[in-house]
Amino acid sequence: MAKKIKLDIEGMHCASCSKIVTSELEKIGARNVSVNPVSGKSFAEVDDSVSFEQIGKAVKDAGFKLIGFSEGSASGAPSSFKPSNEINTWKTKLISVWGLTSLIVAIMYSEYLIGAPLVPIKWMIPLMLVLSFPIIFIFGFSTIKSGARGFVRLQFTMDSLIALGTVVAYSTGILSYFIDVTSFAGVSGMIMTIFITGKFIEAKAKGRATSEIRKLLELGAKKALVLRGKKEIEIDISEVKIGDVMIVKPGEKIPTDGVVVKGESAVDESMITGESLAVEKMRGGKVIGATINQDGVLYIKATKIGSDTFLSHIVKLVEEAQGTKVPIQKLADKVTGVFVPVILVLALLTFLGWYLIFDVSLSIALSNAIAVLVIACPCALGLAVPISLMVGSGMGAKRGILIRKGEAIQTMKEVKTVVFDKTGTITKGEPEVVEVSTKNEKKLFEIAGSLEKLSEHPLARAVVKKAGLKKYLSVKKFKVIRGKGLEGVIGGKKYIVGNEALMKDKRIALGSYAKVVKGFAEKGFSVMVVVENKVVLGAMGIADAVKEDSREAVARLNRGGFRTVMITGDNEVTARAIAREVGIKEVIAGVMPGDKAKEVIRLQKSGMVAFVGDGVNDAVALKEANVGIAMGGGSDIAIEAGDIVLAKGNLTGVVEAIKLSNATFRKIKQNLFWAFFYNVVAIPLAVAGFLNPVVAEIAMALSSITVVTNANLLRFSFNS
Repeated sequence: MAKKIKLDIEGMHCASCSKIVTSELEKIGARNVSVNPVSGKSFAEVDDSVSFEQIGKAVKDAGFKLIGFSEGSASGAPSSFKPSNEINTWKTKLISVWGLTSLIVAIMYSEYLIGAPLVPIKWMIPLMLVLSFPIIFIFGFSTIKSGARGFVRLQFTMDSLIALGTVVAYSTGILSYFIDVTSFAGVSGMIMTIFITGKFIEAKAKGRATSEIRKLLELGAKKALVLRGKKEIEIDISEVKIGDVMIVKPGEKIPTDGVVVKGESAVDESMITGESLAVEKMRGGKVIGATINQDGVLYIKATKIGSDTFLSHIVKLVEEAQGTKVPIQKLADKVTGVFVPVILVLALLTFLGWYLIFDVSLSIALSNAIAVLVIACPCALGLAVPISLMVGSGMGAKRGILIRKGEAIQTMKEVKTVVFDKTGTITKGEPEVVEVSTKNEKKLFEIAGSLEKLSEHPLARAVVKKAGLKKYLSVKKFKVIRGKGLEGVIGGKKYIVGNEALMKDKRIALGSYAKVVKGFAEKGFSVMVVVENKVVLGAMGIADAVKEDSREAVARLNRGGFRTVMITGDNEVTARAIAREVGIKEVIAGVMPGDKAKEVIRLQKSGMVAFVGDGVNDAVALKEANVGIAMGGGSDIAIEAGDIVLAKGNLTGVVEAIKLSNATFRKIKQNLFWAFFYNVVAIPLAVAGFLNPVVAEIAMALSSITVVTNANLLRFSFNS
């Protein structure tokens, strides 16, 4: 019988890494293997006969480290991820190698910097060998080992390139004692230092991915108050059993999924469903774990626990979306498998050609071959993408656009459809009084504000805020009518504030306000009618108001030729009313969190999709979309799931993010062109013997400077 497994693997960083892991897992019978080298997650199916030890050995044989493991179906428990110390490891290496590299640079270029060498010439090479040795063979040992493994397997990675360049360059220092060849021992240390710097940045990105899952798990309640016999006992959430009756007081999280057996209250489910308004719960009503009870005591019978809960399912969906979504590989990674053997062969042919055919000295032949290897070292190629992303992300940060994942830059230019969540994205995420119909607005809000001040319902808070009373009227015989409204006596007169259903119960004729109430309902508003002694004083329409810039943002996208779509868990009437207001023509309403991702996948059949959202319920869709854009004012989970984060929470940021992404990607393409152009031009010159190793080193440095300079020109091109 087959079982699904999820692996957390440390040390992967390119497409070749995933191929190696896939190959080793398939050797032990794994099927449907999916490996994400960026997140470090792998999903696969294996027979029950395959042991954990076999899986661990397969990962180890691939050259990586297994740091997390779980098995089960998609609805199973989220893996207990073991935090990696990868970030701290690379940070330690980074500090160490830059300390040593600073000394190398000071010694090598002291004559140019201060006019005199810091050490005697005879000590120069030994010092370079001593200082570069720990950089390459201690702090860079994992890279050298990985590179060597690539040569053995004939599966070349960026590690193979770095290992080749550094070891050959370092070896020239030793060879210089035996033959007439220039030492590049110092340069070898510099190459490894640049590489380790990149690995540190990569490790930090992976660390953010792991924290996302931990934050999701932290949403759940840690303790539960349960009835055991006639006693109320507080227990750990892990000890809750199906059938336990939990007591949840106002303001507390509901421990796990269940059904209400006693009590009435409003429950805030916005973190799960995206619906801004609290949902009234009474006996028989189903509740979701981690949602928040607002104003009444609820007795809830646990129906689902552990891995079967709604929250656990969401966690699993995010994990799978994160682990199976393979990011677009950089061009540099795609060509390494060809680039390295070509350079090896080319260097060998250069040596043999000069030594055997042109009959030059061994030193000259070796010098030319080394020049080929040195100048082919992919420093510019390695800088081309990250330096562009650095500049682009820095510019974005100033504008409140946070680019979390570089692949979004490349993908954004292909996006044809922009999909929006409603609550908290297009709208403000909290109810407001948006329309009022009355002959005496002052009196209406004086009465309604004084009554609603005694209620904790979200709609009540909207009325109180709109009323803005400095002094409230005295209310007697106050009574809450669950799910419908409230009543009370002010100045000897009986007042009622509630919905249309309450008016019917109280047999209150709406009269001339009947059309007003109907119109409010058609717009998707929550309606509150204010009554004095059975005479209607007026009506209020309450809704989740549209953000000020939503219309402008959608209009700009429509003019730009983008297809705009809104997906929401809200009802059809409210959803279409909001869509009409902002200019969105396509609406998909009544969608639950898992289905949001499915709708995104469906829309992807027509082209690349960007999804814009802010809630926990949007996390899976944000991951599944080609580009996930999270609102900065939303949940931490949504922010972590997003490829791009709009810190200001304004929808116009979506338009600016698209503009910035396109500008940044243009620079990436230009830099990659210059990096390859440099190799195309310089390598033949080295082969032809026109470049000695020293000149080759300078050329390599200049190529890097060119790439950095071009990336910084982005600041001017984007502003223009």
